[in-house]
Amino acid sequence: MVVEVPSTGHSWDGIEEYDNPLPRWWLWTFYATIVWAVIYMFLYPAIPMVTRATQGLLGTNNRAEVAADISRFAEANAPIQARLVETPLEQIATDPELANYTANAGGAIFRTWCAQCHGSGAGGATGYPSLLDNDWLWGGSLEQIYATVQHGIRDPKDGDTRYSEMPRFGTDGMLDRTQIRQVVNHVLELGGKPYDATLAAEGATIFADNCVSCHGEDGKGDREQGAPDLTDAVWLYGSDPATITRIVHDGPFGVMPAWSGRLSEADIRAVASYVHGLGGGE
Repeated sequence: MVVEVPSTGHSWDGIEEYDNPLPRWWLWTFYATIVWAVIYMFLYPAIPMVTRATQGLLGTNNRAEVAADISRFAEANAPIQARLVETPLEQIATDPELANYTANAGGAIFRTWCAQCHGSGAGGATGYPSLLDNDWLWGGSLEQIYATVQHGIRDPKDGDTRYSEMPRFGTDGMLDRTQIRQVVNHVLELGGKPYDATLAAEGATIFADNCVSCHGEDGKGDREQGAPDLTDAVWLYGSDPATITRIVHDGPFGVMPAWSGRLSEADIRAVASYVHGLGGGE
């Protein structure tokens, strides 16, 4: 005799759900997971309390284990880190062991602390410079990169930070809208972009009066004070007229944090060497 399995009473779009029993192997597996969960709850940290979780009968402490691992690796790396600190910067790349260490440790430090702004591949983004090309506002030698990482750029907490500030010509009323349009067209001319010749001619005089002290008469900039070259193809914020107008009007003020208070001397040397070795360093 064929006995039809009873329905659960659920139906959807004319399809009935039957009350078929679950396979026994599935049920026993499910019961085993419940038993294991109860055992785990008593053996390991599991139940959150007000200030901490229950530690379990085995007394396992994940934080202590992580701290122990960190301490173990720190002790293992201590000798080579001491050598790294004692070795002159220019000699790090000539030491195979130090070069290998800085390539790996510096890369890990970069991906942890620097990739958020400069990108995981160090290609940068709008407002954040690429570290792969040869355009370095504050210099691209190993010593200069080291100084930038150590003291940052415009970091108010570091007295030795690299500092420069472009005036807010429009916001502070130093130039009116017409003058800004004129000097923007002159900048476009310097950069080899499409420009209005009439406006650019007037802008040249404004540029000479207000901009040459930082960017130079030829517009090639001054890396020592962080003034970018306006004649090349590298534009930190963009080279379209609207962006340049905004920069002249509002003045950019990017900040890179100083890492001397956050990273050890060995870590700063490692990441500076890593960045220098990416291909754009001088």
